Amino acid sequence: MIFSKTLTHWYSNNKRNLPWRETNNPYYIWLSEIILQQTQVKQGLPYYDAFVTKYPTVFDLAKANESDVLKLWQGLGYYSRARNLHATAKHVAKALKGKFPNNHKDLLKLKGVGDYTASAVASICFNEVAAVVDGNVYRVLSRYFGIDTPINSSKGAKEFKLLAQELIDKQYPAEFNQAIMEFGATQCKPKNPYCHICPFNQGCIALNTNRISELPVKIKSAKAKKKHFNFLVFISEDEKTILQKREGKGIWQSLYQFPLIETDKNMDAESFKKHIENEDLLKDVSFDLSLYNKDVIVHKLSHQHLYTKFWILNVNRLTVEGISTRDIRNYAVPILIGNFIESFNFQ
Repeated sequence: MIFSKTLTHWYSNNKRNLPWRETNNPYYIWLSEIILQQTQVKQGLPYYDAFVTKYPTVFDLAKANESDVLKLWQGLGYYSRARNLHATAKHVAKALKGKFPNNHKDLLKLKGVGDYTASAVASICFNEVAAVVDGNVYRVLSRYFGIDTPINSSKGAKEFKLLAQELIDKQYPAEFNQAIMEFGATQCKPKNPYCHICPFNQGCIALNTNRISELPVKIKSAKAKKKHFNFLVFISEDEKTILQKREGKGIWQSLYQFPLIETDKNMDAESFKKHIENEDLLKDVSFDLSLYNKDVIVHKLSHQHLYTKFWILNVNRLTVEGISTRDIRNYAVPILIGNFIESFNFQ
């Protein structure tokens, strides 16, 4: 009880002014929570504003083309979130007639909604006593109570959820949930937390045992795989290029990219030219090959590191139907491709 009162008192004096805190509309709360998964507020805020402006209701989002949703999401990463966002909007608009489920149990049935998002929406919109547990909450609880159970273990997930559920203010669950998330984000930060002005510093076990940097504990994930990506950027004499839509369940599903050649090692221009001579896209085509980026671009994803080169191929013609280079910015692409497009400055 003392913990929750101290926390909510801190929150009332220190909370940031954020647009989703001015409403309890389930659509806006759900939208903000999906955007902020694995994303900091300062990065997610412009995307939230963009989505609310373009799709002010769940019906508007449901009517959108998936490609338009992915384009608006471009740069946020973890694109499965955007696809699930769109699928859930269509389900809510059609099957549920625009009304989001009003409880944690039924919210969990929505695509892309896990325990954290369901708890946030249920508590903020419907005042259900459902404690949220995200990275910020793990950090606050593990430090204050000195818990060294790994947060990315099944045991840790259960232990922290039970503790958060015990601590939540039963009368004001929405305020408590927002308070503990805010406290972890701005006060009890991963690095250099403000311990000297923390309202919990007297009882914080991590602070009093000099373990701030050790908590929370996380099991190290497997070493990221190293891949060599070579993108073929075709430029024809009639100013057309080739973009291909990624299919399947891998990374960047449904996004567009330049034709990709994956190799098992880094290759110089001479070796790479021989490597691609028999590619279907280059049959009976004369071309000049040059490397755009002198240094390999390392794009780090959660489970793999992409060592990337962009090869410019000036060709007399394309062997497939291409797109005008002037239209290239209309397509939803991964941020890796998007950065190249802006750097290359297609006309």
